[in-house]
Amino acid sequence: MALRVRAMRREGSPWQGLGTVMLKELADHLSSARMRVLEWLIVLTAAAALYGAIDRLRDTTAEDPFLLLRLFTVDRDPLPSFVATLGFLVPLMAIGLGFDAINGEHSRRTLSRILAQPIYRDALLAGKFLAGLATLAISLLCLWLLVVGLGVLLLGVPPGGEEIVRSLLFLAFTLVYAAVWLALAMLCSILFRSAATAALVALGVWLFLSVLWPMLAPALAQIIAPPDLRAQLLGIPNLATIEWQQALMRFSPNHLYGEIVRAVLSPATRSLGPIFLEQLQGAVLGAPLPLAQSLMLAWPQIVALIATTIVLFVAGYVVFQRQEVRA
Repeated sequence: MALRVRAMRREGSPWQGLGTVMLKELADHLSSARMRVLEWLIVLTAAAALYGAIDRLRDTTAEDPFLLLRLFTVDRDPLPSFVATLGFLVPLMAIGLGFDAINGEHSRRTLSRILAQPIYRDALLAGKFLAGLATLAISLLCLWLLVVGLGVLLLGVPPGGEEIVRSLLFLAFTLVYAAVWLALAMLCSILFRSAATAALVALGVWLFLSVLWPMLAPALAQIIAPPDLRAQLLGIPNLATIEWQQALMRFSPNHLYGEIVRAVLSPATRSLGPIFLEQLQGAVLGAPLPLAQSLMLAWPQIVALIATTIVLFVAGYVVFQRQEVRA
């Protein structure tokens, strides 16, 4: 039997068993009680944010060409907007899916049995990541359909073609944002044998980058580029300080996601940083940008999120390949 397994390993590719692992993990995610709790948490919170947005948009004229997009961005006190809700809860969902992806196999003593089969470590790790990503994609797609359907039903205004495309791009970029936290959670599950430790580290990184970093970045920017006292007395902002603050803030995936969403869902957005007078020459204030220009505006942030996902996944891959697997 051992010789037969070795022969299958030699003949098969490193990605042999990828589909099997992915489908098995996907079935486990979709049927787990943890996933149901996370889904209901997001659905109920998003429904509350959507109700506030619809209630506020009832008085909006139907001539607004981007009424559907405003469903995602409009808020009503004390409820946040739908986008802000997703920006806060999607990392929780991704971390909940990935924090015990590998160390859970260690604790159940099943990792060595899995790898004794004609399944490579490459396929195991990639299959678990793709299964988590597919689970997030299914959940976000259902949530998107719920928002669009309720928006059309309660507002009575059918969406336009560009609105649908922009909202679908928003869905895709939200999935990329979730992939960053899923890759981080899986990296923690590889580095730490305890699932509780992996979950605490991943949640700690999320809280630091989402809550504490926006408060620390302005202080660090003023230390790196101190503001001019004369300019402050005259009410002139220090451009160097603003640029450093913006650069430091972009270390947070939450901030990058917010900038992407602002460019895609708010067509009137012309800049994601300081706006100079020469940028407004010949522009009609309030006029929407074409979709291609909105994507160009957010392209660096999109690439940054994709690159972060790749770096985190590759780091986990390298560490996992070097780990010793014992029965």
